Amino acid sequence: MFVVKSLQAGPVRLGLVAGLVVICALSGCKKDAATAADGAATPAAAQAVAPPPPAVSDKVNAMSADQLRDAASGALREQRLYAPAGDNAMEYYLALRDKQPNDPAVSSALTDLMPYALIATEQSIGRDDFSEAQRLYALMEKTDAKAPALPRLKQSIADGQASLAQRTAAAEAKTEEDAKRQAELEKQRAAEQQKAQQDAAKKLADQKAADEKAAADRASAAAATPPPAPREQAATPPPAAPAPPKVSNTLRPISTPQPGYPREALRRRRSGEVEVEFTVGTDGSVTAARVVRSSPPRVFDRETLQAVEGWRFQPVGAPVTSRRAFQFQPPN
Repeated sequence: MFVVKSLQAGPVRLGLVAGLVVICALSGCKKDAATAADGAATPAAAQAVAPPPPAVSDKVNAMSADQLRDAASGALREQRLYAPAGDNAMEYYLALRDKQPNDPAVSSALTDLMPYALIATEQSIGRDDFSEAQRLYALMEKTDAKAPALPRLKQSIADGQASLAQRTAAAEAKTEEDAKRQAELEKQRAAEQQKAQQDAAKKLADQKAADEKAAADRASAAAATPPPAPREQAATPPPAAPAPPKVSNTLRPISTPQPGYPREALRRRRSGEVEVEFTVGTDGSVTAARVVRSSPPRVFDRETLQAVEGWRFQPVGAPVTSRRAFQFQPPN
């Protein structure tokens, strides 16, 4: 309520308050005069300022002098000194001054309102609200086109818009750079996965070839052994050699240690699932293992593969490929 009481206390008291605000503002203007002069060397920033919008709306201009006077008084009582647009005391008084240019009360009221518009303009610039800053600037310029603060405010608006444009461009560039970096990571991951699969396939093929060669060598050795010479008088026939035990292709585990819980995942209490495809050689050892599916990706893969590659089974007749899924749940 301070502003309304000050404005209703009469021209003398309001003029004193306004004068103090103007003195404070002008002290800042003197300091910024050099900045404004230096700003003249940056015409690009100055050109960024769009032409100020009309100070007074068409609706206000269409009102009669009596309507404007009543509206201005009501706006002062309700503390609508310079906002909202189209319904504030400054616009009503400016339109009234156009209709009655020689009314000293109107001119005095506009002079008293100028410092408040100046402060509001600087606040709008400070929060990057340049459309509001330009509207308030237009009100001040129409009130007094020779006001000392106008050049500084105009330069501040231009500099602020240029700074905002640079920050916006920098943010967009960072977003684009992040997207490129993510694409590179995806590409690198795909290449690593492809190489790992190729290595696993080669290892599996080498193991199969070694198994086939060993079987062929055993067959050749058996064929090269001559049969025993027949005896003239065979005594009691020798007992028949026991049949070699059948080797099953069913995987019977001997040692299947479970994967360890990654320390970082445990610290963050992350859960997940990994499905691994592995091949068991004829000697019961795991000859190849690869991750088929993991969620989340790459969090539990390494520990799971290390565990599976160390598994041992009973010997089998031929290499056996199987899959196993592992659940990871942090302890309660």
